[in-house]
Amino acid sequence: MSDTDQLDPRYRRGAGIVLFNSQAKVWVGQRIDNPGSAWQMPQGGLDPNEDPKAAAFRELEEETGVSPALTTFLGGGERWLSYDFPEELRKQLWRGSYVGQQQKWYALQFLGQDTDVNIATEHAEFSAWQWVDLEETLSLIVPFKRDLYQQIVDRFLPVRDKLREQS
Repeated sequence: MSDTDQLDPRYRRGAGIVLFNSQAKVWVGQRIDNPGSAWQMPQGGLDPNEDPKAAAFRELEEETGVSPALTTFLGGGERWLSYDFPEELRKQLWRGSYVGQQQKWYALQFLGQDTDVNIATEHAEFSAWQWVDLEETLSLIVPFKRDLYQQIVDRFLPVRDKLREQS
């Protein structure tokens, strides 16, 4: 796992979102394909020639039903963060085409109400969702993404702290 500006063709490109609510808590969803254990923030792959920031907004809406109009951009996207898939998953995911993912992560503030969240989307990825403290994401994520999430937490703690000061 690394923090880099270099793109590596062995990694699938993606984008992720740290969505903060008015209490400076972050949105996490429980993955449909791993019930009872795997929670994560919204994230997904880039379409061909897609800008990572545009992909982040697209993924947010696809996975949570939250329209970009219900958010304010808070920052992020400066560097690619990467993680490796565990060996047993590499051959299963994307027919073994990638060793992991490289992602750009963005922080957004959610301006809507909880009723604006709809995880029953066309291609649902989550079975449940909740707001948690940013640091709590470390204990909710699958172990092979924990180092990535530590970097996300470190990067966005100042954003969280600023939001807390404003509320």
